[in-house]
Amino acid sequence: MKILLVGATGQLGADLIRNNPGHDIVAPDRRELDLANPDQIRSVIRVQRPNIVINCAAFHNVPLCEDEPEQALRINCVAVRELASCSREVDARLVTFSTDYVFDGRRREPYRETDCPAPIQMYGISRLAGELAAMATAPERCLIVRTCGLYGRSGAAQKGGNFVDKRMDDARRTPTLEMGSDQTVSPTSTEDLSRAVYSLLEIPGAGQGIYHLVNEGECTWYEFTRAIYEISGASTEVIPVDRKGLTGSMRRPLYSVLANTRAAALGIRLPHWREALEC
Repeated sequence: MKILLVGATGQLGADLIRNNPGHDIVAPDRRELDLANPDQIRSVIRVQRPNIVINCAAFHNVPLCEDEPEQALRINCVAVRELASCSREVDARLVTFSTDYVFDGRRREPYRETDCPAPIQMYGISRLAGELAAMATAPERCLIVRTCGLYGRSGAAQKGGNFVDKRMDDARRTPTLEMGSDQTVSPTSTEDLSRAVYSLLEIPGAGQGIYHLVNEGECTWYEFTRAIYEISGASTEVIPVDRKGLTGSMRRPLYSVLANTRAAALGIRLPHWREALEC
């Protein structure tokens, strides 16, 4: 199976390469395939003619999406539509990723794939637009994976490192740290997510529609930070802070835990978030 992997240098892309079960992976860098350049998208897919396109790239700096909404829509929606169109043209399947931020966070039980999205900031709007564009363009060929709070061995370069990396940096710099206790999430290891994606691709008939793939369980970022320090042995004191989901005037969902309903029905389950963090 030939896979064209977009965004291979990110933390999820790196783990998809590391955990590759034996596929032929082509992983162009951003100079060769920039999602802001539709001509490059079309050219690379037409030349490579992959069986599967996996898109790990996105504009996922949430506050910056508020300042640059056109760029957010260009990368998270328009480019995804182009990937779906070109994948359909060469008879390939498209796997692309989305986010818990497509939900408004008003409920207090995990969101299922069938729950109605209602994003409350530009980032969530652009990712939901990408989902809709992909499914409208190639509904029988698109597999959309929503996930949450990714961290992996390779940090998120666009954000200056992932959450775990940043908290370990904090532990080296300060004896006390304030951390939000207002958002409840499903932190997810890219190690587990990458393996789950490959498992999903191996199941006949499972290659379309929306799936939630996150580590099991839920916690606040405060609780997650405390677990990071407990496991690592860091002595930094963590102080809970209720920011009411706000970063300046931008709103984040207060509860965005995802339920792996469809994947679980196929026998695909990710470990509990604490177990994943300890690995």
